[in-house]
Amino acid sequence: MTSTKTFASQADLQEKQVSFTRLSENAYAYTAEGDPNTGIIIGDDAVLVLDTQATPVMAQDVIRRIREVTDKPIRYVLLTHYHAVRVLGASAYGAEHIIASEDTLDLIKERGEQDKASEIGRFPRLFRNVESVPPGLTWPTMTFTGKMTLWLGSLEVQLLQLGRGHTKGDTVAWLPQQKILFSGDLVEFDATPYAGDAYFTDWPQTLDNIAALQPQQLVPGRGPALTTPEAVAAGLAGTRSFIADVRASVEAGVKAGLDLNATYKATMEKLAPTYGHWVIFQHCMPFDVTRCYDEMSGHTHPRIWTAERDIEMWKALES
Repeated sequence: MTSTKTFASQADLQEKQVSFTRLSENAYAYTAEGDPNTGIIIGDDAVLVLDTQATPVMAQDVIRRIREVTDKPIRYVLLTHYHAVRVLGASAYGAEHIIASEDTLDLIKERGEQDKASEIGRFPRLFRNVESVPPGLTWPTMTFTGKMTLWLGSLEVQLLQLGRGHTKGDTVAWLPQQKILFSGDLVEFDATPYAGDAYFTDWPQTLDNIAALQPQQLVPGRGPALTTPEAVAAGLAGTRSFIADVRASVEAGVKAGLDLNATYKATMEKLAPTYGHWVIFQHCMPFDVTRCYDEMSGHTHPRIWTAERDIEMWKALES
């Protein structure tokens, strides 16, 4: 491998097959073979969209699918977290309210611009028609801390912060009447968790908090909708195992006094046999190991990723 090797994701140009899965009369999942998912909740009088796709042009395909099943207004957009690939399509929906946790708003203020530039550089295919993104950032119009309940007519939708994991602002949407959960990137299925902004120490407990709700169905951040309790359990277990295995390997490297490069190579060697077939494994691992190395070295909060830092890190680890 040469030092000019580009991000694994920049070579990922193949279009993915979209699925629009009905979980109940109120809940749908827009998924595309490991690309970022969008969730749709249809109440008596309005629609809520969770995570918006990366650009307004890409969001139009979600809207087209929604219009095949309902003509109710799309009144709410929920940002499960702040990452650009999840939020920059928001303007397409014309929603009255964009909702996020207060922690997510803090992250948008602190690092939204840098994250936007970083992600667009990493994922050209996921930011198709990036020129359709309005100038500036996607800002919530409503924020909450801990829990917020929306009533879409008679349908109860709980927006919950169950703990830090993928980011400090992670929010899930829970339909208690139907035991359906939309997890954002706290849970992935057959897709590698991106943990460049994560809290490895907290994430397993957050997954336990999700499991305690006993969801019967779950829409992960990436991967197909999990439509049975057994599939939900597998999604939680797979995500938990990956986070634990990355942490165990990196923590061992730090305790042994290995530098980041040596720790990365050892971790790749340990994890590739189990997880190497997961979507975006090659892309995520440098970011995941770098963040975990920081956390295990005493840096509690994630450092800001910039386009320049991305490239420096990638060259250092993949050269």
